[in-house]
Amino acid sequence: MTAALLRTADELHARTRDGRRAVVMTMGALHEGHATLVRTARELAGPGGEVVVTVFVNPLQFGAGEDLDRYPRTLDADLEIAGQAGADVVFAPSVDEVYPGGEPQVRISAGPMGERLEGGSRPGHFDGMLTVVAKLLHLTRPDAALFGQKDAQQLALIRRMVRDLNFGTEIVAVPTVREEDGLALSSRNRYLSARERRTALALSQALFAGRDRHAAQEALRARAREVPATHARAEALSAIGESRAAADAHAVAKAAPGNPAAVRAAARQILDEALRLDPPLRLDYLALVDPSDFTEIEDDFTGEAVLAVAARVGTTRLIDNLPLTFGAAS
Repeated sequence: MTAALLRTADELHARTRDGRRAVVMTMGALHEGHATLVRTARELAGPGGEVVVTVFVNPLQFGAGEDLDRYPRTLDADLEIAGQAGADVVFAPSVDEVYPGGEPQVRISAGPMGERLEGGSRPGHFDGMLTVVAKLLHLTRPDAALFGQKDAQQLALIRRMVRDLNFGTEIVAVPTVREEDGLALSSRNRYLSARERRTALALSQALFAGRDRHAAQEALRARAREVPATHARAEALSAIGESRAAADAHAVAKAAPGNPAAVRAAARQILDEALRLDPPLRLDYLALVDPSDFTEIEDDFTGEAVLAVAARVGTTRLIDNLPLTFGAAS
């Protein structure tokens, strides 16, 4: 399948379609993660609908000293990847098309949630991101827009903007795509040397360690609930030769529904070890947050959470995250 290359919104608006329009917004340098988004959009739009992939390197998202000029521009390859994945159109507007008259004087503010984690490390980044997403939603007029879970804070802010400002667009999240060794796919991975890439694996390994610790806690809690209360529970487990489990089960049964501190500690251990690698991993943040506002969760938290990490390896900054569910909702 060949995707049409369009440069202006007027060209896009002139197209006729029978079904839904689904949009995948990118800054180009497409990889398998983007292709997964496009394939999901194709399924969502259906055979009579239209899939549009936007390719626009948004200058508002890059702060001082960040890699705007270095960011890869690979439009020919992007056209091929998008078409093979099922896109009908690649919309690649110029900066003048998106921002006629120069940088916009009126912008969307990400508010307090945009100042945390990624926003704290990259001031103004989310204001620029939301401004261009709002612009592209107006320029492409989609029924649905798809975004990757890898950029979890971005996804949460877009959902909040669409809800708070009454955009008539469905926002669809697509799970993170990983390479075989666990590294989350990113356009910035191409900047990593072989040694740096080995160090970068600590990000996903830390998340997996936190996830495994969480799974063990939940499994132990479930086992503790299978037998009657406290003393009888311990006796029942001891009778089948699980004395340590009996003690743990008693403790877990009386504990809060989740143990975020243990999850953070398991992930932190991997990241601390990565500080001693060559080259080292330089941690920006490790956080376990409520996805509704990206504040740190308390030890008695129940429900959906996100374990997120950001770090630099060499000159490349990488992010990753995993969703977790604590307590009664699991």
